[in-house]
Amino acid sequence: LTAIGVDASEGDFILAVNGEPTDGMQDIYESLVDTVGKQVRLKLNSVPSEEGSRETVVVPIGDETPLYYYEWVQGNIEKISRATDGRVGYIHIPDMQTQGMNEFVRYFYPQLRKEALIVDVRSNGGGNVSPILIERLRREAAMIGIARNVAPEFDPGGLLAGPKVALIDEFSASDGDIFAYRFRHYNMGKLIGKRTWGGVVGIRGTLPIVDGGFLMRPEFSRYDLAGTEWIMEGVGVAPDIVVDNDPAKEFEGVDQQLNKAIEVILEELEEAPVKIPPPPPYPVK
Repeated sequence: LTAIGVDASEGDFILAVNGEPTDGMQDIYESLVDTVGKQVRLKLNSVPSEEGSRETVVVPIGDETPLYYYEWVQGNIEKISRATDGRVGYIHIPDMQTQGMNEFVRYFYPQLRKEALIVDVRSNGGGNVSPILIERLRREAAMIGIARNVAPEFDPGGLLAGPKVALIDEFSASDGDIFAYRFRHYNMGKLIGKRTWGGVVGIRGTLPIVDGGFLMRPEFSRYDLAGTEWIMEGVGVAPDIVVDNDPAKEFEGVDQQLNKAIEVILEELEEAPVKIPPPPPYPVK
C-alpha cells in the first residue's frame, strides 16, 4: 500500500476488492486468496461511501512477518531515542547468518556517533557470524582523526566507544548463546534478560535413510580456556541482571527487559561517559 503509484492512505475504507463489495464479505482475506504477486483492484474512500471513491491497483505480498519485524525494531529504536535524548543506539540481531549480518550492518554504522549501544540478541536463531560481530563491537580507538572542516572521530573508524549492554532470553540459541558468552568473556557489558537456550553443539551433513528421512549428526562443541569443563551446552548463558517479561504486559506493548536495558545504560553513561575531546591548540610557527 506504500508502493509508488498506489493511491492509498492510512484510514481509508476498502469498499471493494476486484469489483466485489466488501460490505457483503464475511472476511476480506477471502477475496485475496491466490492473489500474491498479482495485480488487485481496490476501491477506496476516506469515508464509507461510494460517492467520491477511487480505484487503485496493489500487488499483495505473501508474508507480513518482515513488516511486523521492521515495525518492532523501529519502535524499539524510537523508544530508546526518546528515553535517552538520542544518546543511545539500538541493534537487534535476529540470527547469526545472512539476515543477522545485514541487520547489523544496516543499523550499526548509522549509529556510530551515539554515546552507547544496546545490542539485542533475543530470539536469535543462531548461525556462525558471532565472532565477526563481536570483533567489530570490541574495536578500540587508538587515536582521534580530524580533517579540515570535518568533526573529529575515533581512529580506527567504524567503532562505537561508549558503554554497551546485551539483551538475551531463552530463545537466544546456538550462536546466539555463543554471542552472549563472548560478550561476557570480553567484559563488553552487562547481559540483561533470561538465561539463553543452551544448545551449541553444531551439526554437519545429513545421513539419508531409505524411507526418505535423514539423520543429523553432532560435530562441534566447546570447552573453556582452562580445559576444565564443557561450556554452554544444556546450560546456556545466565544474565547479569535477570528480567522476565510478563506476558500480559508484553501483549500490551511493555518490554520490561528493554526498559531495564535503558535504565542500566543510562546509569553507565552517567558513571563513565565517553566523548571525543576537542582538538588541542594548533602549532604556531
